[in-house]
Amino acid sequence: MNAQDGLSYYREVSPELISSIDPYVYQALQSLKGKKVVVETVRGSVRGNVQDVKPDHVVVQAHGSSFYIRTAQIVWVMPT
Repeated sequence: MNAQDGLSYYREVSPELISSIDPYVYQALQSLKGKKVVVETVRGSVRGNVQDVKPDHVVVQAHGSSFYIRTAQIVWVMPT
């Protein structure tokens, strides 16, 4: 393989999304949609209403702001 072959190889390869999804956390968050919760993350806690749940993140509305929290960063969730 020469330098030209190496360049064409890199042009043809496209990036892949690699993500770990915890189905149990996703299902628990789905059951809390529309309810008040406290979400403890590795950076602190957020208290508010669960607006939306996706496999990789949850949206919590608190004090007029939307917090997009990656599920991989969640330590625990508690309904209030």
